[in-house]
Amino acid sequence: MYIPKIAMIVDDEAHMRLYLKLILKEIGVETVLEAANGYEGLERYKQDRPELVLMDINMPIMDGLDALEKITEFDEDAVVIMMTSVASRQSVEKSAYNGAVQYMRKDTPKADLSRLIIETLEELELA
Repeated sequence: MYIPKIAMIVDDEAHMRLYLKLILKEIGVETVLEAANGYEGLERYKQDRPELVLMDINMPIMDGLDALEKITEFDEDAVVIMMTSVASRQSVEKSAYNGAVQYMRKDTPKADLSRLIIETLEELELA
């Protein structure tokens, strides 16, 4: 199974970045970059080209949906998983339309988050 060497977490909540970083490290990601808002995430993406991005939707300065759109305009092969505390049909649809490969709720149990990330990576490997 393909495990990215470099991933990035874009979330305005430091505790959420730490939590997701632990999950990514457990599945074998070597380097986990962090950004506190969509603008920082976009700039880091352009600079460091992570192989996987976990992106919150609701953030200050630039939200995750706008950052997703700009990242996929910059790199149509970007692998971005959107994450949110409050899922709405509109945000799910906009995420898919703008190129997100998966959409997850932050309150998903840790084991399920790990499994969903791994399954998403496996599906992409087969595509």
